[in-house]
Amino acid sequence: FSAVGQPHDPTTGQPIHRQTPQQIVDQILGFPAETRIILLAPLLQNQKGEFRDVIEKVKREGFVRIRIDGEIVELGNPEPIRLKKTERHTIEAVVDRLVVRDGVRTRLADSVETALKWGGNRIVVLKSEEEETSNAQRSTSNTPREEKWTTVRYTTDYGNAESTFSLGELTPKHFSFNSHLGACPACHGLGTQLVCDADLMVSDPTKSLAEGAITPWRRGTKPMQAYYRSLQSALVKHFAVDDSIPFTDLPETFKKALYYGTGDEPIQIRTSANGKSPKTERPFEGLVPQMERLYEETESEFTRNRIRAFMTREPCQTCHGARLKPEILAVTIKDSEGRELNIHQFSELTIEAAAQYIRRLALSEQQQQIASEVVREIDSRLQFLVEVGLNYLSLNRESGTLSGGEAQRIRLATQIGSGLAGVLYVLDEPSIGLHQRDNARLLATLCRLRDLGNSVIVVEHDEETIRAADHILDLGPGAGPRGGEIVAQGTLQEVLQAKNSPTADYLSGRARIAIPRLRVAPRSSQAGDGWLTVVGAAENNLKNVAASFPIGCLTCVTGVSGSGKSTLVDDILRRALFRHFYNSKDRPGTHRALRGLDQIDKAIVIDQSAIGRTPRSNPITYTGAFTPIRELFSQLPAARVRGYDAGRFSFNVKGGRCENCEGGGLIKIEMHFLPDVYVECEVCHGRRYNRETLEITFKGKNIADVLDLTVDEAARFFRNVPSVSDRLVAMLDVGLGYLRLGQAATTLSGGEAQRVKLATELAKKATGRTIYILDEPTTGLHFADIEKLLQVLMKLRDAGNTLVVIEHNLEMIKCADWIIDLGPEGGGRGGTIIGAGPPEKIAGLAESHTGRYLKPLLTA
Repeated sequence: FSAVGQPHDPTTGQPIHRQTPQQIVDQILGFPAETRIILLAPLLQNQKGEFRDVIEKVKREGFVRIRIDGEIVELGNPEPIRLKKTERHTIEAVVDRLVVRDGVRTRLADSVETALKWGGNRIVVLKSEEEETSNAQRSTSNTPREEKWTTVRYTTDYGNAESTFSLGELTPKHFSFNSHLGACPACHGLGTQLVCDADLMVSDPTKSLAEGAITPWRRGTKPMQAYYRSLQSALVKHFAVDDSIPFTDLPETFKKALYYGTGDEPIQIRTSANGKSPKTERPFEGLVPQMERLYEETESEFTRNRIRAFMTREPCQTCHGARLKPEILAVTIKDSEGRELNIHQFSELTIEAAAQYIRRLALSEQQQQIASEVVREIDSRLQFLVEVGLNYLSLNRESGTLSGGEAQRIRLATQIGSGLAGVLYVLDEPSIGLHQRDNARLLATLCRLRDLGNSVIVVEHDEETIRAADHILDLGPGAGPRGGEIVAQGTLQEVLQAKNSPTADYLSGRARIAIPRLRVAPRSSQAGDGWLTVVGAAENNLKNVAASFPIGCLTCVTGVSGSGKSTLVDDILRRALFRHFYNSKDRPGTHRALRGLDQIDKAIVIDQSAIGRTPRSNPITYTGAFTPIRELFSQLPAARVRGYDAGRFSFNVKGGRCENCEGGGLIKIEMHFLPDVYVECEVCHGRRYNRETLEITFKGKNIADVLDLTVDEAARFFRNVPSVSDRLVAMLDVGLGYLRLGQAATTLSGGEAQRVKLATELAKKATGRTIYILDEPTTGLHFADIEKLLQVLMKLRDAGNTLVVIEHNLEMIKCADWIIDLGPEGGGRGGTIIGAGPPEKIAGLAESHTGRYLKPLLTA
């Protein structure tokens, strides 16, 4: 863009070009012969002031004439030039007056150079519309009549000489929103701004105004609350509304005035908070403008934090999310089809579309010499990203929104581009987030890395990847303490013969995940009762679709990568549910309505994020089983004699914990420029508690011994303590019997963390009206683990709950009650619902990529 982009005037949209002084001279000499011209150097334009210093400076430099506000004035006149200070003026120095004819090129070139020097790379040429008159006639008037002269402007900058817009020298930094040269000044390159959200100002729309429905007006000092009450009363009286009815039933005109003000319409307001001052008539500012003004004006961080609770991030109103200055967004490149794009529009393309656009660039021969190498490099890198299955991603996708698999494949594409040989590559589940259709391209890429002379080690559960491997190393047979052995290794055929390998059992068909004999059917055949329906979903690439999720069923949302699954489920459904139930600040994606909310009472997302960020967090504290364990220890006779309560057995509270490590069992050593290192506490040796606390035992084990038990061992140990055993049995049900109760949360995999969350939900008393949302829960799971996960999900479903799962794994998909398949492709070619129904129906759809891969599993 900086090398061959075409700049435009951001106001007029006209293309702008840089001209050399020589080109300006040639254009002037192109005027008809005998055309009279006057060369002017613009000094200032449309500015207030007297400008005596400017006029004196021009006079000292030897200029004879000056043009002020369109009138040429002789500087040699004895009477000084006086300008009105309060008026705007335009001043230009008269550099030369001449006639276009042969022999004036040298004089004209010198005059143009002088005018450009004084005019800041700008020059104004007054061009006569009449042929040259006699010398006698010409000498009688120094001021040309306006109607007989036209003005032509030139500049040697990248700019529009007519509008005075100037761009300056373009560099790659100008096209970066991380540089002050290119970043939008309003949002500083973020693309978003904090704005007050009217929806957040009424936390409970069922409350009336009298009950305090307006949340911001319930806060602050007592005088401020009294003032807000007087404001509210004034509005209620002015609009004649009933302040005892639910806020949601109030007229829209009142709500609009409350949120955004009354405009020019005055209302009677008391100016003091005590209600005793006389009433004054003035317009009401509105909650949203008032809060935004206070946020900008206040110097109190406390006030800012209080107001921030009612604010959300929205696209910047200046750059509309493009992050760059208007003049930078006015620089475009064009393809052979005449399609012009600026850098923001180009970055909104998918990787596949961007690669096609780059190949169609319309470049002149000179531009090709300048940019051919850059274009070739861009095309090469985009092609590598396509080859690893990331063709559906947009170029401006934020890195924080990428899945682990997507981020890994981006790094993989970088390595392919390097062309290195003799390198050992280690990849951890690169197939995460990939549809089966896209998996083949990823495998081809891995084989290409191998064929370049590299070694590729892949940690993977995907069946296709395992079958494509040259050598397989299978560890097991179980997990945790039950694993750690190599149970099979060699080629695929050699591994399939292994007798002690769960992997071999599933690959060979000796074991398989069974298709449910009976699926749970939707309660009704039509959207309405028994369905949760998103109407008019149009966020990102979704094409105004209506998606209906059956209540009480396990629904899988499927489709190729980039087809719109996460947009539908996370950006729209999850955010709309969270805003409805929890007053979340996250704004839902574009949709018209969400129907059927009366059939559920809460929404829970169970993802693979960590259950804690420090070694202090562990599964037993997350599930809530540690509280009854501590209470049990506090009720023991020895503990009661010493006066120990349940807090004594917490490693997070002073008293019973080891104070050297503050109950962590580990000491954190900060390595400054390296990651922090944790070493075992030399006082308690990792036991977390002091000696006195460890003297209290239950069945021969103290509290530290209990934390060292596996879930399997603990379930037997506490089998007669239902408040503990119920939670531990739930962990057994999700296949986590090998975990130690006190195992640091930071050591758990994403799949393990997700199953801890599932176990926590299983142990709760269900209402049967909960919707659970899961995004690729099979990530990182073996076939055997997927089977256990399915059993847990079925238990939640059988309790009457609704489950919505984004999934690529066919073993999970084939067991769903209902499938919503998006596509047909990713990016702009996706965003429609290909089909919805039980797996057997989707398998019969010819246009469904998911159905094509699903069909063999259902007929096997």
